[in-house]
Amino acid sequence: MKNIFKKESVSTYLKADARLTKSLRARDLLALGIGAVIGTGIFILPGHEAALHAGPAVTIAFLLAAIVSGIVGMAYAEFSSAMPVAGSAYSFGSVVYGEIIGWILGWALILEYFLAVSAEATGFAAYFNNNILESFGLVLPKTLQAGPLEGGIINFSAVVIVLIIAFIISNGASLSKKVENVAVIIKVAIIIAFILVGAFYIKTSNYVPFYPKQFQTHPLGLGGISTAAATVFFAFIGFDALAANSAETIKPEKNVVKGILGTVIVSVILYVSFSFVLTGIVHYSELNVDDPAAYALQVIHLNTWNKLITIGALIGIFTSMITMFFGGSRLVYALGRDGLLPAKMGAVSIKHVVPKNAIIVATIVQAFFAGLVPLTELASLINAGTLLAFAFISFGIIPLRKRQDIQNKGFKMPLYPFLPCLAGIASIYFIIMLPNITKISVGLWLVLGLIVYFGYGLQHSKLQNQNN
Repeated sequence: MKNIFKKESVSTYLKADARLTKSLRARDLLALGIGAVIGTGIFILPGHEAALHAGPAVTIAFLLAAIVSGIVGMAYAEFSSAMPVAGSAYSFGSVVYGEIIGWILGWALILEYFLAVSAEATGFAAYFNNNILESFGLVLPKTLQAGPLEGGIINFSAVVIVLIIAFIISNGASLSKKVENVAVIIKVAIIIAFILVGAFYIKTSNYVPFYPKQFQTHPLGLGGISTAAATVFFAFIGFDALAANSAETIKPEKNVVKGILGTVIVSVILYVSFSFVLTGIVHYSELNVDDPAAYALQVIHLNTWNKLITIGALIGIFTSMITMFFGGSRLVYALGRDGLLPAKMGAVSIKHVVPKNAIIVATIVQAFFAGLVPLTELASLINAGTLLAFAFISFGIIPLRKRQDIQNKGFKMPLYPFLPCLAGIASIYFIIMLPNITKISVGLWLVLGLIVYFGYGLQHSKLQNQNN
């Protein structure tokens, strides 16, 4: 009987990841983090969540999600400082909990990353087709605007944007960070412009009631806010993506925490301000649309600003896709590196020093879902795995501190063990508050993952076969 809770050593990961080039600094990680967090979450979700779950109190939901994510982000930063390796939650889990827990986290996050890229690709396509192509008098046929579930054949624009991102990622971290750094500046500037201009058109009557009674469900009347917060957590998976880049970061013990905490601060300010202004311009009941900011600007007849926010949305979603694609491909690489997936997934190309085969697999899967599955179906599956990883990583700080063989001279989470436990409990609470269909779907995905692990991974695991 093989020991499925056998723990991997950090030295093994460090040796394997020495092949990857260290080129990312704190500012690059900050750009990647903002690129991931300030994407679909800010340009699409505030409207839906205000209309369906929280009203103007969606600002409180975003603040709550950001605070919990920020605390969890500190746990990720401590792990990245102690073990700067690829694979993030998967690798961290394999070291402190054992291989089976690491696999479950890795398998859950593969779903999160791949579907996040696919969902953002369909969101990008909607903005691009409806606002850019049509402004030039170009209209794609219905068969090329949507997949079979929506009466078409394939979402052509969504597939193309996935392929473009794949090209950027396959040319190494250097090109990715250059694109990301420039795009993030433009995106944040456009969001700030929306906040400043929109503030002059706020009607205070739109804030009454701030938290509508129909959303005040249990527990303690906070059901609507809690569900909205749980729904937007996928926007904060960027913290895991930052940690996934630890192996390619210069001085990760200092730079990863700067990247994560910097992302938290910027995200809190922009998300809360954006959603507050949005629900002040338009009554929350009218915001159940895929492009709420553009819609709000149409309502107040600022059509020029409408085009600007569309450009911001496209850039925002684009940069978010880069970070998610980056993290997902590195996770597949890590699983292949350890033998839990075919060894070819752990191969690194000589020319660009990237996990080429892992990138190819990620491209195929993401393009498939982006081209054939609607945004709403994709988005509903994204959150549970993120929160599962958040819970394990938060509680994982406790066994990490007890490991004598892991020396951490960099960042350590403050208020130990209170903050790690608080973050872990909060993550579990938000998992409970997710819609039932989401929990069931992800549960089925995890069962499939266990079948793959016991059917393939356990027999081919390098860790299990070390002493054979």
